[in-house]
Amino acid sequence: MTLSNQIQAVVVDDTGRLTLAPVAPPTPSASEALVKVAAISLNRGEVKTAMTAAPGWRPGWDFAGTVVEAAANGEGPRAGTRVVGTAPAGAWAEYVASAPFMMAALPDDVAFEAAATLPVAGGTALHALRRGPKTPGRRVLITGASGGVGVYAIQLAAGAGDEVTAAIRSPANEALVRGLGAQHATIGETLAGDIGPFDLILESVGGRTLGAALSLIAPGGACVVFGGSEGAMSEFDGGKFRAGGTTLYGLAMFWELQHEPPCVALTELAALMAAGKLKPVIERRAPVSDIAEVAQALMARKFVGKAVLSF
Repeated sequence: MTLSNQIQAVVVDDTGRLTLAPVAPPTPSASEALVKVAAISLNRGEVKTAMTAAPGWRPGWDFAGTVVEAAANGEGPRAGTRVVGTAPAGAWAEYVASAPFMMAALPDDVAFEAAATLPVAGGTALHALRRGPKTPGRRVLITGASGGVGVYAIQLAAGAGDEVTAAIRSPANEALVRGLGAQHATIGETLAGDIGPFDLILESVGGRTLGAALSLIAPGGACVVFGGSEGAMSEFDGGKFRAGGTTLYGLAMFWELQHEPPCVALTELAALMAAGKLKPVIERRAPVSDIAEVAQALMARKFVGKAVLSF
């Protein structure tokens, strides 16, 4: 397929804002397919990075769309296949070149907008929940539970039979997290003192919340840290970790993907969504041209769940 000399993509402009601008089209290698992107989703990590990036940098991890040209080496999805995928950067564009292991085929009954929320948020939740004891009915605490990762973590944990406690900042979000499957909710960054202990803690807030969460970990349990939105130092009692087998694990999604290709988790997540066992929480829908406003709203925490933009 021959593209025009320019396509539209999200870039960092001279003022540090995200904007839609013309760029050169991708040139797939022999092992890459060309994908026409239909929808993208935003994550705090890439938006935060963009705020200090040099002009011209192209952010973007999550995308969903249709393969318009299969990889020349014959591997991966055929032309016409609907896919969901991720990239280290630059996925927020009309077209992307993607290796087959970075994407998965998308069932016909899963919309592009829903699928675009899966790669980083759903993948992070899935990888985090693999940690800790595998006992039936294990007690799981999820902080930042109304965020992009949290809403998927609640559903995945509840679906696996875990007893889920959702930690949220605002009481306005309690109905949301309970509707997704959380049996319990605690409100406030320092957490309620009468909850726990927990076999597994998924922590994305940092600061006082991380310190409070670690005081609630059960012997032999695990705390998986995958964010730090509060951005402050944490203090905690190290005695909790002298019980033996208790772990504090740092999860970085692109590090995890060195050990398991994205296509594995994406295939599992897309199948769960197609079966109605995993539902996206999309609070903002807009055209890609609104990228600057939506990115600012995300960083200001003006909505829960995910934001999805369409080409």
